[in-house]
Formats: sequence, structure tokens, C-alpha cells
Amino acid sequence: MGFRKKLGLYLNPRNAVAADWMALAEAMGFTYLEIKNYESAGNPTVKVLEDWQARSTDATVGKLLSILSEVERNDILEDLQPMIDEDVRRYCERLNRDPEPPVQVNQVDSCFHRTLDRVGLTLYDDPEGTPELFDAFICYCQSDFGFVQEMIRQLEQTDFKLKLCVFDRDVLPGSCVWTITSELIEKRCKRMVVVISDEYLDSEACDFQTKFALSLSPGARNKRLIPVKYKSMSKPFPSILRFLTLCDYTRPCTQAWFWKRLAKALSLP
Repeated sequence: MGFRKKLGLYLNPRNAVAADWMALAEAMGFTYLEIKNYESAGNPTVKVLEDWQARSTDATVGKLLSILSEVERNDILEDLQPMIDEDVRRYCERLNRDPEPPVQVNQVDSCFHRTLDRVGLTLYDDPEGTPELFDAFICYCQSDFGFVQEMIRQLEQTDFKLKLCVFDRDVLPGSCVWTITSELIEKRCKRMVVVISDEYLDSEACDFQTKFALSLSPGARNKRLIPVKYKSMSKPFPSILRFLTLCDYTRPCTQAWFWKRLAKALSLP
């Protein structure tokens, strides 16, 4: 059974206590008349999700999980988390198995197979030597780039001397974003720092990067993913990261230890 149909089993029954599909639709921005018309659908939850995806530019898995948390259906989030993780794993496998075809006509231009490592992904890659490696991949949205620059100053340009992978700075243009991101997170970076903000919750790229990293480290057994919060949020904290220890810059009483704690976590083997 697919994720949407499974979700319908929770939300389709009218519930006087817990939020049902109507509460979900209202949180997604549907009007009263639209919601009333969905009542005649055989599976109103699935129909709402299909129409939401068709008309909304921010209809991502991460956004859906955030809405479920907003309507206080954390029971659904907990029960369906294994299914979400499995869907992400399958998607990543399919992405790696069936990469986008090249725009150019294939040419034989060398005696070896040109893998992602060979063609060069980052600014200081050596196609003939060892690929560039990093201590951490930084997952962020553009509106948080100012804090990312501060992170570069505090972690790279100090005695910590860590090496961060910042997409806008380090990644060469011209290749499939999803393929490059998967390669960097899985094979080039020991950790991933997730910069959490309201804008992060609306980012499709951040949603993919976070779920891909979690699929590589279920249960965070090797501390691969580190969430960082640097400013107050009006939206709920992402439920898929709730089980991870947060590095919180918004607490004045712990700011003095913030960079040292983060640097220590990133420098672990």
C-alpha cells in the first residue's frame, strides 16, 4: 500500500478529537467550498494531496510532514516514518541507477570510465587524482546564506581548520543537482549540518538532502546529521529531526560554547 493511501486510512474517518482530512486540507489553504466538494470523493485524503501537489509550488514531503505536525497528528508521523524513509531510500536508489541522460552526444575521449569522481564535481577536484573530501556538507536555503558565511569564518578560518562543502562556493556548474548532491553527501562528506529555519521547511532541495542523509544513517547511529538553529522560528521544528540533538544558537546562555561544540562534532572520525 502506497504512502498516500496509508495516510488516508488515518485521515479519511471523521474524527471529533483528532484532526482529519478536512483539517489537513484547511491547513493546505483549501477553501470551505473546495473542502465540501471533496466529501464526495472516494478517498478525500488522496484527492486533496493530488490537487495540493498540482497547484502548490511548495508541495514537498517535508512540507506535508510539517503540516501534519501543525495539526497535531504526530501519531501519524511516528507510525509512517519507516514508510517515508523507505520511499526516500528507493528514490535515491533510482536516482543513482537512472541518472539524467547527457545533453551532448557521447564521445570516447579517454581510456578510462569517467565516473563522477573522474569528471570533477568541486572546485579543487583533481580528475586524475584523489577527489576532494570534506568534513561536512552544509544543507541550507539561500535566505540563510549569511549564517553559512559566518559558519565558514568560525569553522574554516580559525584553529578548527575544518573543511566545509558549501554548494554555491564549492560545486562546479553544469551537472545534475540531485546526482551531485547525493554523491557529495554519501561519499565526500563525513557529516551534514542542516541549517534549520522557516525558509528551510519550504525548500525542496533541503528536503531532499535531509531525507537522503537520514536514509544513509537510520537512527543517527553514526551522528552523520547535525541540525543547527540560529534564529527563532514561527513554524514547528521539522518532526523528522526531532530525535537528533540540536545545536541551538538562539540560546544566549549557550552561545559561548556553540562553535566549539559544533566543531567537535564535525571533527569526529
